[in-house]
Amino acid sequence: MASLPFQTSYEENEVFSIAGKALKLTSKEDIQPFLNDLLKLDKVTKIDLSGNTISIDASIALATTIKSNKSIYENLTEVNFADLYTSRLVDEVVQSLEVLLPTFLLCDKLTIVNLSDNAFGLRTIDSLENYIANAIHLEHLILSNNGMGPFAGERIGKALFKLSQNKSTHNLPFLKTFICGRNRLENGSTLYLALGLKSHGPNLQNVKLYQNGIRPKGIMTLLEYGFKNCPSLQILDLQDNTFTTIASLKLAEVLPIWKDTLVELNLNDCLLKNKGGDAILQNFNQDVYSKLTKLKLEYNEIEQDSIENHLLNAIKDKNLPVLKDLELNGNRLDEDSETIDLLQGMFEEMELDDLEELDSEDEESENEESEDENETFKEIDITSIEKELSTLSVDQLSKDLANTKI
Repeated sequence: MASLPFQTSYEENEVFSIAGKALKLTSKEDIQPFLNDLLKLDKVTKIDLSGNTISIDASIALATTIKSNKSIYENLTEVNFADLYTSRLVDEVVQSLEVLLPTFLLCDKLTIVNLSDNAFGLRTIDSLENYIANAIHLEHLILSNNGMGPFAGERIGKALFKLSQNKSTHNLPFLKTFICGRNRLENGSTLYLALGLKSHGPNLQNVKLYQNGIRPKGIMTLLEYGFKNCPSLQILDLQDNTFTTIASLKLAEVLPIWKDTLVELNLNDCLLKNKGGDAILQNFNQDVYSKLTKLKLEYNEIEQDSIENHLLNAIKDKNLPVLKDLELNGNRLDEDSETIDLLQGMFEEMELDDLEELDSEDEESENEESEDENETFKEIDITSIEKELSTLSVDQLSKDLANTKI
């Protein structure tokens, strides 16, 4: 389940939770005792049903309870409906969302929605798209491990764009958090995701797109047309996607935008390659990253020289004054070196027990050129695409890709 990159604080008597009880809520009778408990609260700010399983009849009962009671719909700030459909058929999930998501739209204070770890796939995209586009009060959206795929990811991106327009119309804050990890988004979703995230750029603080099978071209698209326009980013998690040198150089180019805001950068298992990793680390030697507390660079084929010449110097020169969590395991370091001793002395929690052998620079260069040759970046006329998106209604968005077969 995705962890929330922000703090929430509620009084105990404002939270209704049956999280992790593995309840099978199939009929109205199954859920009614819990709804009775929910109604005993004078003010409900959070509902957490995660780790149970709910059907359409139980969903209808829940939705009716929420929208019929001011104590809930006037106060609800957060819902955690992660891992809520274990063993349910796809049709049940679709029908449940068709009932629950419109109910969320009636809750004017609902800013945090977590729908992670549910097997949504493309079948549920109409409901999700409509909800996201119209959820004008939403500020934190968590959609990890939902089986989206690139087509659904593209439509999520378009819905985010429409959401920003609707928020602007109502003069409401843009999205602050977008978490969409482990969803097989791949390169095919990245252009519209980039434009969707860009449209929330002034406010966007936390983005996690880990484990999505995005390759260098897609990473560059996200950086150039999305993240580059988000000057307030605090957390960027792209773990376990593929950069190689070419996308790493693009990140190195963009990274200084966040030198005064970035708190966490997770690039573990991104195959930065030595040249790419070296370019990224140079940034820390050149500028002060005053808020960066977590830097994760494991398993990226970074060489010891880059660590010594850039990262170690940056730490010594206090360009990383608040860095507390540094991950470098799985790179090409000499385990008997003074550098290892220095780093482990600075970061007691650091693990360096799985280091790669040093390879020759010539072999490294050949491998990088071979892997990058099909990943060249091409500029796109995004102005016309954004103009087209701005004229589409949500109904038209819902029809988009309707005939796509997976």
